[in-house]
Amino acid sequence: MRIFADSACDLPKSFFDENDVTLFPLRVLIDDKEYDDIMTIDSLEVYNAIRNGKQPKTSQVSPELFLSKWKELAASGEDGIYIAFSSELSGTFNTAVMTKDQVKDTNPNMNLIVIDSRCASLGYGLLVKEAVRLRDAGETDVRTIERKIRFMAGHMEHLFTVEDLDYMARGGRVSKTSAFIGGLLNIKPLLHVAGGKLVPIEKHRGRKKVLRRMTELMAERGENLSEQTIAISHSDDEGIALELKAAIEELVGPKNIEIHIIGSVIGAHVGPGTVGVYFLNRLSK
Repeated sequence: MRIFADSACDLPKSFFDENDVTLFPLRVLIDDKEYDDIMTIDSLEVYNAIRNGKQPKTSQVSPELFLSKWKELAASGEDGIYIAFSSELSGTFNTAVMTKDQVKDTNPNMNLIVIDSRCASLGYGLLVKEAVRLRDAGETDVRTIERKIRFMAGHMEHLFTVEDLDYMARGGRVSKTSAFIGGLLNIKPLLHVAGGKLVPIEKHRGRKKVLRRMTELMAERGENLSEQTIAISHSDDEGIALELKAAIEELVGPKNIEIHIIGSVIGAHVGPGTVGVYFLNRLSK
């Protein structure tokens, strides 16, 4: 069974190499030069470009790459499962389905499942890791893995905040007026993902208050958190990630907490200083 994922899951390249997962890189454009996320650009380069006043642009996975990998899968006779970045945040999922249908026209026996995760960053990454765990535990039925991943995706919580609303304003995620006022008042938005979209839910003055509220909401929304692996992502601010980790450990005592840097594609839109936490509001069965 082959597992596919794209770079918006924010797992490091070593994960793909060590766990036999095929990576589809989304693309980043800086100064008219295009890069493949993870493969030919490091997220720190993106954050430094943003700090220097540049606004990187992003685009979905190349259709040609999808076609190439689907043809390889069809020729191999193996089953495949691709867990994709939320269709509300990228056209990647739709392109994957379109190219799958093209290949299936001439290879009707190809067994490929494409899942719209409706998740982002490590919320998406946790789904990919679970698919790998199931495969490595001996699960050979791709439909069983699909059911478990869809269930998990439907119960994945994302809570995050950004350091500077100006970054999101440059990318059109918030209005310039809101960003200006927020900067003056040191307002930190608290956002989550609902229906695959980024949705603001609260505003707080100052970083400490918003981090405290994130842990409170996590305790309210999460179920059996002590049995879960919780993920924290940050955009080049490990200090805030460790601060959040300590607060979570004190409040809910999870089984494990993983920390990874936010990748180039999502980082291009949220900017440096962002931190997010990802967990299940109901344990997968």
